[in-house]
Amino acid sequence: MSDSNIIIAELREDVGKGASRRLRREGKVPAVIYGGRRDPVSLTVQQDELLHAAENEAFYASILEIKVGKKKTQQAVVRDMQRHPYKPIIMHIDFMRVSAKETLRMSVPIHFIGEEESPAGKASGVVIQHQVTEVEISALPKDLPEFVTLDLSEMDAGDTVMLSDIQLPKGVEIPALAIEGDENDTQVANAVHIKADQGTGAAAAAEAEAALADELGEMAEGEVPEGEAEGEAEADDESEEKED
Repeated sequence: MSDSNIIIAELREDVGKGASRRLRREGKVPAVIYGGRRDPVSLTVQQDELLHAAENEAFYASILEIKVGKKKTQQAVVRDMQRHPYKPIIMHIDFMRVSAKETLRMSVPIHFIGEEESPAGKASGVVIQHQVTEVEISALPKDLPEFVTLDLSEMDAGDTVMLSDIQLPKGVEIPALAIEGDENDTQVANAVHIKADQGTGAAAAAEAEAALADELGEMAEGEVPEGEAEGEAEADDESEEKED
């Protein structure tokens, strides 16, 4: 297990908004660990160490070792993490204990490979779009992958790759595919033609995505809800609502 999967924590006795603010001023993050048929326990984690760990993609889809003083290490996964709306600060984090015998449901990232070597990737006027970049899986903790891989090396212009095309490791399932109905086997990637005047690269991909969305009747209205833009003071208060 890598060092990024080991979280050093301390027991936290004081709870509430005031206590949490004091902890953040001291460079600590309020946390809680729960589940596993045991009582929830309030913790604190060093802000800089947690930020460093959170930079690793695997942090969000791996079994973590939570060390609290001299007590026995607890295995857990990240269940929720609250960030400050505009500062590089983690406001609160929830860890959920895991059992070796109980199946977990987690969202893991999809790694796309083989795009450049594919017929679609080599074709002029074709853009490969990623419709989703993560997928919910179920597995025992020992089988939990940090990511799943989707090979696009055979993708041609006009092709669509579905959820069922993802190569899953042994012991891993996609719960959505266990539900009857083709609507659950959603699109993951497709290769679409672009107009000659659309160019290439990110701009072309964006235009192609907009065109595809228009065809499917899924264009968002893009309206900003009233009250979305608030002052910094209000943002701070709202960010601190979750404390335990």
